[in-house]
Amino acid sequence: MEENFRDSIGTITEEGKRNFIYPKKPSGRYYDYRKYVSYFLLIFLIAAPFVKINGHQFLMFNVLDRRFNIFGFPFWPQDFHLVVISMIIGVIFIALFTVAYGRIFCGWMCPQTIFLEMVFRRIEYWIDGDRGAQMRLAKSPWNGTKIRKRVLKWIIFFIISFFIANVFLAYLIGSDQLIAYITDGPMAHLSTMVPLLIFTAVFYFIFAWFREQVCIIACPYGRLQGVLLDDKSIVVAYDHKRGEGENGRKKFRKNEDREALGHGDCIDCLQCVNVCPTGIDIRNGTQLECVNCTACIDECDHIMDSINKPKGLIRYASEDEITNKNKFKFTARMKGYSAVLVVLIGILIGMLFMRNEVEANVLRLPGQLYERKENNIISNVYTYKLVNKTTKDIENVSFELMSHKGEIKMVSQDKFTVPAEELAEGTLFIEINASALNGDKDKLKIGVYSGDKLIETTVTQFLAPRSYN
Repeated sequence: MEENFRDSIGTITEEGKRNFIYPKKPSGRYYDYRKYVSYFLLIFLIAAPFVKINGHQFLMFNVLDRRFNIFGFPFWPQDFHLVVISMIIGVIFIALFTVAYGRIFCGWMCPQTIFLEMVFRRIEYWIDGDRGAQMRLAKSPWNGTKIRKRVLKWIIFFIISFFIANVFLAYLIGSDQLIAYITDGPMAHLSTMVPLLIFTAVFYFIFAWFREQVCIIACPYGRLQGVLLDDKSIVVAYDHKRGEGENGRKKFRKNEDREALGHGDCIDCLQCVNVCPTGIDIRNGTQLECVNCTACIDECDHIMDSINKPKGLIRYASEDEITNKNKFKFTARMKGYSAVLVVLIGILIGMLFMRNEVEANVLRLPGQLYERKENNIISNVYTYKLVNKTTKDIENVSFELMSHKGEIKMVSQDKFTVPAEELAEGTLFIEINASALNGDKDKLKIGVYSGDKLIETTVTQFLAPRSYN
């Protein structure tokens, strides 16, 4: 098999210009399954920032305020290690699925594919028509029909891009904040409106012009296939043994005995190429551009039905299955990924159960030493920070020494309230009699109370003169 097809990509001409791909509108059982999955994921993607669990937004990634909600669990900067573990789990999960099932994430779950194939291209089919009509329209002069169709399509694409940008903004700043901005009007929040329009332009550029090049050129995941895939991985594959036969593929002729002539089942109709959204020929084997969208499977099955041949010439299969007829097996590499995944999920679940709803930090004020007072009292000054991760106010908050006899004096009121999902901070003094100290650097255990209920403990260091060792 010649490999010169790997020297270039279908979206760029020999002159280096953009070569637009006009894929045939797919149809078939896999396409129907993908529509169901895509519609579910679209609803989830749009609804997630507006759904709340226990008062927490279901998904939020507020980078500016460093506040994250994942599946209704709030994460603060102090919980960053949990976010890191969650991201590692996600990467390993995708890697495991790639090793086992190829680029199935790209074809079935990637937002880029879902929006492009199930939203923008379907609108394009509705306005411009199928593959042939789109190609004729692109080559036709700018007459009234072409201008009307182009303007209508561009306006709809812009409106959808603006809607996507708003949903994206809801993930970043929170749905409540977004609704407040919309209620106030755009002129009241120009500093937000300008970035929103920039994101709208980016989305419009991606879905109206750049399109499948995101998957082919920009997305690094496609390059990972070369590292993660092997001959045991299940991918969208062309059965070259059956399709080529002994004497290669041949155009279909009625009442011809292809088997006797040594030709395979592939009739070289090129429908698998015409329906491909990235413009590749799946018969050339596994390629970086293939996103496992299954459009070629549906189209080939339709052709096989029409010539009374069995389906599955293009199907989900591994190279090992096609060449050696070996069924799919869970390899040692897949078992290794699975074991790491199970361990990390277990660690994450354990950490989530151990995570406190209130987090306290009491730190000595930088640059300040101890202070001697009357009656052999040593005083240190501290700053405190209390993070309330719950959706309810924590009232009557106070500090008490648990490890030493002494006194904690607040700079402001002795008891205060930490608002829901907010941070409280301030200054306090700790005074301890020198006779109760064990050295010049004692560790103090401090209890944080809400009324009479202990809600958190923290540890800090207390400085004293060396003479008291």
